[in-house]
Amino acid sequence: MAATTSTTAFAVSRHPSSAHPGSSQPSLPLSLKTLPKARLSLRHRVSSSTSSPHGRLLPISATASGELFPSSPHSDANDLFPLFDDKPREECGVVGIIGDPEASRLCCLALHALQHRGQEGAGIAASDSTNLRAVTGLGLVSEVFSLAKLDSLPGSAAIGHVRYSTAGAASSPMNVQPFLAGYRFGQLAVAHNGNLVNYAALRADLEASGSIFNTSSDTEVLLHLIATSTSRPLLSRIVEACCAIEGAYSLVFLTAGKLFAVRDPHGFRPLVMGRLRRPSRAVVFASETCALDLIGADYEREVQPGEVLVVDGHDLSVTSLCLLPHKPRKACIFEHIYFALPHSVVFGRPVHDSRYSFGAALAAESPAPSADVVIPVPDSGFFAALGFAERSGIPFQQGLIRSHYVGRTFIQPTQEIRDLGVKLKLAPIRGILEGKSVVVVDDSIVRGTTSSKIVRLIKDAGAREVHMRIASPPIVGSCYYGVDTPRAEELISNRMDVEGVRKEIGCDSLAFLSLESLRKLLGDEAPTFCDACFSGNYPVPPREHEVVKVMEE
Repeated sequence: MAATTSTTAFAVSRHPSSAHPGSSQPSLPLSLKTLPKARLSLRHRVSSSTSSPHGRLLPISATASGELFPSSPHSDANDLFPLFDDKPREECGVVGIIGDPEASRLCCLALHALQHRGQEGAGIAASDSTNLRAVTGLGLVSEVFSLAKLDSLPGSAAIGHVRYSTAGAASSPMNVQPFLAGYRFGQLAVAHNGNLVNYAALRADLEASGSIFNTSSDTEVLLHLIATSTSRPLLSRIVEACCAIEGAYSLVFLTAGKLFAVRDPHGFRPLVMGRLRRPSRAVVFASETCALDLIGADYEREVQPGEVLVVDGHDLSVTSLCLLPHKPRKACIFEHIYFALPHSVVFGRPVHDSRYSFGAALAAESPAPSADVVIPVPDSGFFAALGFAERSGIPFQQGLIRSHYVGRTFIQPTQEIRDLGVKLKLAPIRGILEGKSVVVVDDSIVRGTTSSKIVRLIKDAGAREVHMRIASPPIVGSCYYGVDTPRAEELISNRMDVEGVRKEIGCDSLAFLSLESLRKLLGDEAPTFCDACFSGNYPVPPREHEVVKVMEE
């Protein structure tokens, strides 16, 4: 990067663990400079580390199997029946815990609660107040971690990560986080939920300055920015690095004695703070409140957009730091439409309430008066369908049963066998559907491939009519802030109008919740949500991607 210098102001307050999170004392001004050009070297990952005597960054992590490049059984290309691949994917979930002797075990449990946010890989890095150790691997949390592996992660602090990939090859074990690195001031681990829109430019500048990258993940840029910074202490290095990156990021950092939690100034991705009800009163950070619930932690508050929280492992005191200048919040609305679990509270709103209200508004806006029954597409369509049914007065039934036990395989099936896969993942209840006019409520349509299979499945079960109702507006643009969506030209609503989509998927009628209604339901908070995938209005310009709008062309 260029050796220009800028100064960033921010306020720092420190309060003990017993104080309310909102309490503060006089602020301490800190002056931060942008990083100068510097050289650093990256080497292969190993299972443990010490600091480099030369002040260079050494990424350190081990896959769960101990192999450097094990094969992955979880590539989407190997899914025999990829029915639900036609959905946007939240690329990851993060957890941080400090102050409990069973931190790695609690972290593992919390990752189980966040498994819906990423299923390609999982990892935990733990600190015993002297050294950091990490275990990462491809697969589900239950596949990566055994009791023996958790025993290899002692200490009272840990961070964890589950991932789908947005930047970085999905099947590479080198891209599985947390990333654990040694540099001239010690060890540092990081886990990241989000996506950096200026990653390529930053990486090019760092490589031109001599940096050697070990992964294809955008998160590694953060470690290089921190390692090459001349600021002190580490807090200033982290803030400086965050001022250099653009896009979406909810981050947890771990050192030998401290845990850092950071959220980008727009607050695209969620990050919450809580405390265990156990005697330790350990501090916990997580992508969703469902993770706090599972491990017995009380929700305290969100990490605010632009905020950095630092928890000291010795006394669990918390330092709150707010990045300036302040930027408008742009929380991802798709967390409430699809990503988050319904029993989570995200961006201060209960997710199940949001989905119910979306469905009820859809019923008022696009009724199906001749229908006999309303059914959801499981599982994310459940509460929207319930809202639609209750608002319209049409009976609600569970007409499709989803199997949660269909695994993946290396078998290369014929197309005929692949087409039968929908019946393995979704089983229709003929007694509910046969001879009926059916309203099918789903959360979204992306490419349209899943919807067309579901319509055909329901009609094959004897339904007289199928009316699709979608509890979100048409998706016309890709997401560049940490969601794995197809290119814009692959989005069916980018290529076709509603009638064209209806014909393509084969239903008798089709309606989406309008963007106007969605914003009305959000009330005064509507401007604080990002709806770029529906509106094309990107809060942070995706300048490293071409935003394609086929319909306008």
